[in-house]
Amino acid sequence: MKLLIDECAPKSLNLSLSASGHDCVTVREAGFSGKKNGELLRLAEPTFDVLVTLDKGIRYQQNLTGRKIAVLIIGAKSNDIEDIRPHVPACLTALKSIQPGQLIQIGWQKEKG
Repeated sequence: MKLLIDECAPKSLNLSLSASGHDCVTVREAGFSGKKNGELLRLAEPTFDVLVTLDKGIRYQQNLTGRKIAVLIIGAKSNDIEDIRPHVPACLTALKSIQPGQLIQIGWQKEKG
């Protein structure tokens, strides 16, 4: 599966996901730095299967209906790889079943309030 790793995620996330056979490219490597989510999805869609992000707001900003790309949101407490690493197994499991136009969130915890 061809994964686009969002700018908000550490580049080292590539190593964790590519070790399981995924083709990982960062937003920067793809030449999409600084793009807003809508434009980023439009640019990525012809080439990538999934956008992997930590951006919790994307689910409220983007409608994925009819899209050929999926979005996987990692709900880590920060973008530090040490906070993300425990969620990698769940990411890999989600990537086995994710479908175009689908948004999957992993690592989510209910907020107190």
